[in-house]
Amino acid sequence: MNKIYFARNRYSKSMRLSFLVFLLLVITCAVQAQPGAEKGQLEKERQEIQKELKEIQTLYESVKGQTKKTLSQLNVLNRKISLQERYINSISREIRSIDDDIYLSELEIYRLNRQLDTLKVQYARSVAYAYKNRSNYDYVSFIFSASSFNDAVKRISYLKSYRDYREKQVGTIYKTQELILQRRKQQLVRKEQKHVALETQTKQVQELAVQKKEKNAVVAQLKSKEKELSRQIAEKKKKDRDLQKAVLVIVRREIELAKKEAEDRRKKEEEEKKQSSASTGSTIVKTETAKTTALTPAPSNEELNAAAKRTDPTRNPTSYLDLNAKDIALNSSFEANRYKLPWPVDNGIVVLKFGDNKIENTFLTIDNPGLTIATPNAGSNVKSIFEGEVRGVYNLGDGMAVTIRHGKYFTTYSNLSTVSVAKGAMVKTGQVIGKTGKDDEGNGGQIDFIMTMETKKIDPQGWLRR
Repeated sequence: MNKIYFARNRYSKSMRLSFLVFLLLVITCAVQAQPGAEKGQLEKERQEIQKELKEIQTLYESVKGQTKKTLSQLNVLNRKISLQERYINSISREIRSIDDDIYLSELEIYRLNRQLDTLKVQYARSVAYAYKNRSNYDYVSFIFSASSFNDAVKRISYLKSYRDYREKQVGTIYKTQELILQRRKQQLVRKEQKHVALETQTKQVQELAVQKKEKNAVVAQLKSKEKELSRQIAEKKKKDRDLQKAVLVIVRREIELAKKEAEDRRKKEEEEKKQSSASTGSTIVKTETAKTTALTPAPSNEELNAAAKRTDPTRNPTSYLDLNAKDIALNSSFEANRYKLPWPVDNGIVVLKFGDNKIENTFLTIDNPGLTIATPNAGSNVKSIFEGEVRGVYNLGDGMAVTIRHGKYFTTYSNLSTVSVAKGAMVKTGQVIGKTGKDDEGNGGQIDFIMTMETKKIDPQGWLRR
């Protein structure tokens, strides 16, 4: 009976051990999956940065060799340095991820080795026990000493399960050894990836140092020519004022047209009500009014005001450009596409962001009403970022501009060399509306892109696809 007790006890311990091995395998799979997902995300981010770096490098090469340092050169360099730093940070995150993976792999291998040693010890004990009790008499006596037939069947089932378990022990040992081997191979791969990442990081850091030197040279030359720089900024401010005035005129005109349309609709509805009331007859009207008064309580002031706003949209409306069904649907669609709207040009680089742009080491700033986007070459396609109606095509002296209405939202594309749409035309998302004009120095293409919600300026980068 003591032999039976020890056999059952060892079997129970072995089952617990198998469960621990299974749990360890699950944890190992989770550890393997997490770095893989993170690595994929880092790789995607790095590819996007590399693509933008390649695009901005093409633009930078066109202005790099110029002896005259301009504000656009500084903006391109700043953007390039910012991307370079993001690229280096992305590589640093990848290296940290690899280090974490290597550490977890080492910990996993250590645990698996300990688990393997325990499995081997347990298997050796079970083999030794089976050898000592190899007599058929012991098995027969164990079965026939059962108190009932059902107990004997259970003992036979137990012996069979014990033999199956010993076979599974061998399989578990082999699987654990294979898992250790796989993890060691993965470690070698990850260490090689770390080596490559470190080399890439070193190269990018060196490139960043070169770019910062070039930037310092540009900043120094610009600072020595602050008067000329001030003149450039003053010219841009004048262009921006003229552009904003033109946009404001268009927006206000659209609001006035919508207001007039709303008032005409209200007057027409009131006239129809009067005619309908007159044709009904005074007797019937009085009778129906008496019945309604008797059955329905008088409305409150709040209900009257709410009804007045519904029937009279000219009383404190939220927006005259958000009243009819067409504009409501268009506004909702535009807002639903926030962060998804396409860029107005392909391969464009933002050289001046929305709002204040401070010139380094000077007291000069540029308040940009939108985005100034540069392209490698003039004559690149300019596209509408959303469906709408062209409400303005005008010449600002040094280039054409197009303003498109999207419900209560307006987009303006300025500094165009040519325009391929006319006022009143309906355009679709991505439709070409013109070509980019030259930048201030005539080295490449450039457009000024403005977004407004009625007369309120908004940052386009908060809406465009990232």
